[in-house]
Amino acid sequence: MNLRRRILRGRSELDPETLRESSASIRELLLDQPWVQMAGLVACYWSTGAEPSTQGLILALWKHGATVMLPVQRPDGDLDWAVYDGPDSLAPGPNGIMEPVDVRRGVDAIRTAALVIAPALAVDRVTGVRLGRGGGFYDRALARVGPNVPTVALLHEGELMEGVPAEPHDQRVRFAALPSGIARLVQM
Repeated sequence: MNLRRRILRGRSELDPETLRESSASIRELLLDQPWVQMAGLVACYWSTGAEPSTQGLILALWKHGATVMLPVQRPDGDLDWAVYDGPDSLAPGPNGIMEPVDVRRGVDAIRTAALVIAPALAVDRVTGVRLGRGGGFYDRALARVGPNVPTVALLHEGELMEGVPAEPHDQRVRFAALPSGIARLVQM
């Protein structure tokens, strides 16, 4: 898809300082939200490459007493979940992405999360449709999330747009977090 390629190309051109500043802004905006502060169990992901960084967010949530679950890729293309217990509780997974070494809680563990933070390349500002990398991992996981649970995608500026293409299986997110602010997309 051309949109995916265009966004990935744009992300690859971001300098390290912009990535650091953007990630710090997103982290602070999220940590200021009452619905983030009150979430006892958070499903998040370990960012890679030029994605908005989640490492500082995960550590801050964990240090403030939240239980943070991270995905563990399964061979069948679904996501299992395990608890993050500090930086030493991670090991590289099949694609080199860091995963918790804790006991696997199963694909349905995401149903128990009070907050879900999902990766995205883009989100439609009107419909909340999330564009991922095309593997469907997060669409399957987000389909298990309850209707009243805040789901938020982390984006760089310019990645919240109109006209994001959608397939029937594509899941929506309720919020998009960008360095400039948090956009509420789908009513809960």
